[in-house]
Amino acid sequence: MSRPYAPGERIPTDLLLKAYASGVFPMADSADDPEVFWVRPEMRGVIPLDAFHVPKSLAKIIRQARFEIAYDRDFAAVIQGCAEERDVRRSTWINGPIREAYGRLFEIGHCHTVEAWREGRLVGGLYGVSLGRAFFGESMFSRETGASKVCLVHLVERLRARGFVLLDTQFTTDHLKRFGAIDVPRRKYERLLEDALSGEARF
Repeated sequence: MSRPYAPGERIPTDLLLKAYASGVFPMADSADDPEVFWVRPEMRGVIPLDAFHVPKSLAKIIRQARFEIAYDRDFAAVIQGCAEERDVRRSTWINGPIREAYGRLFEIGHCHTVEAWREGRLVGGLYGVSLGRAFFGESMFSRETGASKVCLVHLVERLRARGFVLLDTQFTTDHLKRFGAIDVPRRKYERLLEDALSGEARF
């Protein structure tokens, strides 16, 4: 971790993209904390695109076509959903400087969303950063059962179809391991990242 950013200090867009290219990403201690710190994990979460697994219960939800899936329709609403407090998580690492920084990445085409809509309401989604042939998943949320998981399935399908080779999840969780997420040591991750950055893919 490097020094925190001072309260109110903006994260330069070029620095943020260089950080991702070197295996580093920003976080905050809480939504109210005005500072940001940088993280470079010893073990990195990755979902191998060729080993992605869809649980049977989720496959059923997908067949039911409960949600309308959209891409890049409403970034502000997605990051707001990801930052909301929930029973299982009473705080978030998405603070003001992070919202602003990723909003700028979205404007220049390096940040993207996958969104689940139902009857005109955003009920789930995820967002992440694209760079070269890598996609760095940042956060996801659900307001209805299965919504964010369906978004993840559509994300993987899109990444496969468009030539991406790396899906970074930052860390692994039991939830992500159900889809095939694995922990990768830093040095191996950096080799995967170098390969992914050697080409271009369009989200």
